[in-house]
Amino acid sequence: MRRQRQLKERFEHLEDTLRIAHRMFDGDERPYDGTHHRLERPLNNPSPVRRPPIMIGGGGERKTLRMVAQYADACNLFETRDPAGLEHKLSVLKRHCDDVGRPYEEITRTTFGMIGPYDVGPAVERFGRLSEQGVDLALVDLPDPRDDEAYAFLAEVVRQVAPLGRPLPVPAASAAVG
Repeated sequence: MRRQRQLKERFEHLEDTLRIAHRMFDGDERPYDGTHHRLERPLNNPSPVRRPPIMIGGGGERKTLRMVAQYADACNLFETRDPAGLEHKLSVLKRHCDDVGRPYEEITRTTFGMIGPYDVGPAVERFGRLSEQGVDLALVDLPDPRDDEAYAFLAEVVRQVAPLGRPLPVPAASAAVG
């Protein structure tokens, strides 16, 4: 029970933070009175040159994906071996977008997964499948970031997979890279 209470409170803090961020990015300096946070004047000075993109990671269907639909520019889902699992998460996100009146296509959809073994054919197939499912960007974890073979492998995979993808909107692309 305590863990559920802690998790609930963490989500409340996150939602307060996202609301505050949106207000500050929009120049709204009216007082904010949230569940856990209160600000007399949410001030963002100096203002950013452009609104920083927000990416929310996780696949919780009731809270996390709802927050993505409401507040985020991008989501990051864990890649699973079961393509139906990812398709389900994306359909839940689409439903939340419909519920809040937001175009699903506005959200950059990313995944996170491990890379290996360094076999180009299966990797191209894997990332091609992700693209077909509606994933815009696949983030990967390298077993050893100092491994030159890993970078050569990824360069070849990207060369073959890049034509399958869609262009990313600039703010979301910078979020994924930064």
